[in-house]
Amino acid sequence: MQRRDFIGLTLAAMSITAPHQAAATATASSTAAALSLPQAAQPAGPHAPLSAAGFHAARRFAETRFGRIAYVERGSGEAALFLHGFPLNSFQWRGVLAPLSTARRCIAPDFLGLGYTEPAPGQEVGPDAQVAMLIALLDQLAVGKVDLVANDSGGAVAQLFMTRHPDRVRTLLLTNCDSEIDCPPEALKPVIQMAHAGTFADAWLAAWVADKELARSPQGLGGQCYQDPRQPSDEAIDTYLRPLVASPQRKQLVHAYAIALERNVLAGVEAGLKASAIPTRILWGSSDTIFSPAGANYLDRTLGRSQGVLRLAGSKLFWPEERPEVIVAEARALWSGARPPYNT
Repeated sequence: MQRRDFIGLTLAAMSITAPHQAAATATASSTAAALSLPQAAQPAGPHAPLSAAGFHAARRFAETRFGRIAYVERGSGEAALFLHGFPLNSFQWRGVLAPLSTARRCIAPDFLGLGYTEPAPGQEVGPDAQVAMLIALLDQLAVGKVDLVANDSGGAVAQLFMTRHPDRVRTLLLTNCDSEIDCPPEALKPVIQMAHAGTFADAWLAAWVADKELARSPQGLGGQCYQDPRQPSDEAIDTYLRPLVASPQRKQLVHAYAIALERNVLAGVEAGLKASAIPTRILWGSSDTIFSPAGANYLDRTLGRSQGVLRLAGSKLFWPEERPEVIVAEARALWSGARPPYNT
């Protein structure tokens, strides 16, 4: 079997169909109009999204007992903390950092095992370690409370963070992510199996770096997780994935990250979510092929101060990268204490 065929077959096994996908796809082209959401602007000047070159130039490192934690930062004042998905890094938030920097000190770190963070030798990279690392990072940056914004496995880390350290969180903005009833999602299990076998990084990530069209194909990262078939861009693929396959050690780390998601890391978190007094808004791409839409409903009815769910027709797992204007508008509303303008 050719490598491309193997990748395609394995990725096909990863796909799950959202119950309302057909209806969502039919309305995808008019999502913003149907929800009366702000149309995507073409940012300019200081509010323009970071290019890859700008992202690399802006990167800083914080020396912690967990290792050298890579992060980017914009703005001043009260802080907001942005938690990315897997196998991405803080470049995922490049479209929201500048616009939101007028309201918050925006901090976007790379998780242990992903991106440009350099974990200490022997450092664990599971969600528990990520929470502890984030606390150490905030302490080093002299940050007390934060507004959390999270996607994908970053959403699982955010839920652990808010229930273990509620005094450090003002608000939570959750996008498509794990929930206790969907952790890990079925679609992640082939990745975990390949990570156990030590093949995931080469068979998928390195193959996508080498063949960007494969990465954007229906069987690739793009087709699985992005609505726009032109996404992710070449520079995004390289920025996200190239560091993960740069050495045998980095491949081991990304495998360890996936394997750490094998157990339900959110088991038992429900009581803490119900007791939470942290205002939380949920934004959910309705065409996600990874996380079930039932997760959004569960989080909405479970979180003690949920402010409802906004469902985005046609959008998939990594929609925050494609529709940063929605994150910007919803974050501003949540942070100001305004009533959420839209629920679906």
